[in-house]
Amino acid sequence: MTKPTAKNLLGPEVARLRTERGLSQAALAATAQRAGWDISRETLAKIESGVRCVTDIEAVKLAKVFKVRVVDLFPSKYRD
Repeated sequence: MTKPTAKNLLGPEVARLRTERGLSQAALAATAQRAGWDISRETLAKIESGVRCVTDIEAVKLAKVFKVRVVDLFPSKYRD
């Protein structure tokens, strides 16, 4: 039996938004921490690579950090 792999639609979009803003993973983690979210650079790396899934509350927190709508964290083909 094959072990299922984690699916994470938000990871690549988080990486894209972070890169567009010229932030390193460490800088994004620091920004999130200043906003009250205790998240590490390592956790962000796992999210971006699809190893770790994002909970609904984490999606809301990411949207607030990036100042976007939650739907904007999803690939365009999944919006609307």
